[in-house]
Amino acid sequence: MSNQYLDPSLKIFSLSSNRALAQEIANVIGLELGKCSVNQFSDGEIQINIEESIRGCDVYVVQSTNEPVNHHLMELLIMIDALKRASAKTINLVMPYYGYARQDRKARAREPITAKLVANLIETAGATRMINLDLHAPQIQGFFDIPNDHLMGVPILGDYYKEKNFNKEDIVIVSPDHGGVTRARRLADRLKAPIAIIDKRRPRPNVAEVMNIVGNVEGKIAILIDDIIDTAGTITLAASALKENGAKEVYACCTHPVLSGPAIERIENSEIKELIVTNSIALPEEKKISKIKELSVAALLGEAIIRVHENQSVSTLFD
Repeated sequence: MSNQYLDPSLKIFSLSSNRALAQEIANVIGLELGKCSVNQFSDGEIQINIEESIRGCDVYVVQSTNEPVNHHLMELLIMIDALKRASAKTINLVMPYYGYARQDRKARAREPITAKLVANLIETAGATRMINLDLHAPQIQGFFDIPNDHLMGVPILGDYYKEKNFNKEDIVIVSPDHGGVTRARRLADRLKAPIAIIDKRRPRPNVAEVMNIVGNVEGKIAILIDDIIDTAGTITLAASALKENGAKEVYACCTHPVLSGPAIERIENSEIKELIVTNSIALPEEKKISKIKELSVAALLGEAIIRVHENQSVSTLFD
């Protein structure tokens, strides 16, 4: 790819959730980041100023909606409004991590479906396209009536483990729950490895979960895969269960390192030898421990932006 992308109608802007990733994406494409300022009034209201003309341009805004979720979401909605009023031709959101994605259905009576509400807000504000990475529930694509390109983190994670040159007979890919089996299968297919599933159940309230492992992990290198690691309770318990069932070593990987509350301490003290994450969410310094290794999704997102802009197929990147 040449150092400079020559179409002046393509512009990339970053809000405050992950400037480092936005800068990396801009470098991959060969562009300068668009000039805009994000400020706060003393009462917390957000003010955004776009400091260059974007009239008739195809604008891509990089913003994950991680903690503080509501602040980052509000920044995004205000930015969309500013772009629309400044006559941008298209407003494309590059949202590697979609906050509220875990509230994607009514699990109990009288619950909201907040993932759908967020989609409505984004569309009403005036966005014309979404580019996401590993949505917690793929059906969230259907919450939007605008095009949604849903990219996968598995190829990036898979390539990392391929380079480790594990013996294929020694590894097993493990899903920490039933919901993640498709993801585990994708990684297993790439590494030509079998899969195992951790079956969790709580016999009664406030009684510790019983973990049964479906599949053979005895004497194997187990690689746990999930889309989001939040408080790290599930993944660290799963690692302990794998060790108890005879796994030789336990590695773990995820696309979105939310890592809130006790997560870092739990990972530090767990049976997990190494946790691989992507930079879909910016890790603050205090969360950068020796066990955690970060892989970049900038090349994937940069390539997706170019393909969308040039009306080429994006589906080849879905693998």
